[in-house]
Amino acid sequence: MSNQLSRSTKQKAVQLKKKLKKTLEKTLKKTKILVANRGEIAIRIIRAIQELNYEAVAIYETPDNESRHIRIADEAVWIGDGPRADYLNIDKVIDAAINSEAIAIHPGYGFLAENADFARACEDAGIIFIGPSSGVIDKLGNKVMARQIMAEANIPMVPGSQNLQAGDAGLAEAAEFGKKYGYPIMLKATSGGGGRGIRRIEKEEDLAEQYPIARSEAKAAFNDDSVYLEKVVVQPKHVEVQIIADKNGKTVHLGTRDCSIQRRNQKLVEIAPAFHLSEAQNNEICETAVTAAKAAGYFNAGTVEFLLAPDGNYYFMEINTRLQVEHTVSEMITGIDIVRTQIKLAMGKELLFDQSDIKMRGHAIEMRINAEDPKNNFMPEGGKTVRVYRSPGGYGVRLDGFCYQGFTIPQVYDSLLVKMTVFGWSWNETVDRLKRCLTNFVITGPKTTIPFYLNLIQDPDFQNGEFDTSFLETHEHLFDYDEDRTEVNKLARLIAEIHHKGENTYAA
Repeated sequence: MSNQLSRSTKQKAVQLKKKLKKTLEKTLKKTKILVANRGEIAIRIIRAIQELNYEAVAIYETPDNESRHIRIADEAVWIGDGPRADYLNIDKVIDAAINSEAIAIHPGYGFLAENADFARACEDAGIIFIGPSSGVIDKLGNKVMARQIMAEANIPMVPGSQNLQAGDAGLAEAAEFGKKYGYPIMLKATSGGGGRGIRRIEKEEDLAEQYPIARSEAKAAFNDDSVYLEKVVVQPKHVEVQIIADKNGKTVHLGTRDCSIQRRNQKLVEIAPAFHLSEAQNNEICETAVTAAKAAGYFNAGTVEFLLAPDGNYYFMEINTRLQVEHTVSEMITGIDIVRTQIKLAMGKELLFDQSDIKMRGHAIEMRINAEDPKNNFMPEGGKTVRVYRSPGGYGVRLDGFCYQGFTIPQVYDSLLVKMTVFGWSWNETVDRLKRCLTNFVITGPKTTIPFYLNLIQDPDFQNGEFDTSFLETHEHLFDYDEDRTEVNKLARLIAEIHHKGENTYAA
């Protein structure tokens, strides 16, 4: 009897041990968050996830099988050969999250970030979408609907139209709009974003040619050929405001950014705070942004974008329902980690700071180091291998990238290699630091935007903060630089350093 009791006790002990082990494993098991993106923004988000003591799940297509974002993640899921098609495949991304047992998805920017169907698919699958609700994305992703919401909230806007009809009827509507408000006017994709689906019309004679092209571009980019019209504000500044809101409606702003220096309606240089704004004007624009976000019932992080006319009037453009590429400059001047805050809000936390707690200090400039040839209309340099990669550093310097020595740049994705953001207590200090960084930043193999930026920041108008959205068109001399000499000098300096020689031993 005693032997049987002993065996029974042992069995119970074994069972209890197994149960305790499973309980312990469950307790120690970390919550997983999947990052539905690639490149530098995936790395940025993965770092924030890991700092919050979650596990990061990366996804990747075959062309990205050597990307750094899948190396630093806790887990990586291959979703297909791509290119792009699988990153954009909602079912595959959701399946990757379910199979990896991720409870949340951060979409980053681009790809599915502003796709209401994707947010809705997350909601339907019981997965937390780190961003606004699908309903808010629906409303604000439709630019005409967004304008209606802003009009009801008395937000200042440039004159615009409803969706234009297809064919000759829409063409007639466009001609009537042009006669009423004058040219130039802008044809814009209703579901647009990222600078795509935009056609500037200088005179009525151009409408017949440009109208069908605009609809075709909108269809190709957003699977929606709807377009509408806005009156063009000539030579404006592009000013935007970073906002953050929790689920209780508490909404704060992180100040302004100036994103006026662009090429093909896409930003090249981002600055915080916006330049040449009086304190009163800055406060007014920021308060308007908060009002706009509340009117839309906004939650999580987003950006309210405005056009600032030369006469000082400003007009609502859109609300970007996602994290922005240029979020780094806002983080640098406020000290607030926007991505970390996004995740905490999505997990049900409240904003723990008030507007009065947020202090803007100094200046920050972000430049996108792209594998592009600025002299050849910014033609991408995909397919080339980075033979030398030597980045700058020091106080006030931040690098967000995925490039490394020996990395072959995929031809099928965006050309961004690394974002460099510098901070300084004054504008001049920031520009000086940026010049030092660009001078010492060595990337050989592909052509990059570094020599172009080095030329740009030495332009007197840039140094005085005199720039608007026409800056590149009115400063064609910025493309007049000796790229070979600039890069050879950098390499000579690097070689001299390797061989422990003085840095002044190279030819000037």
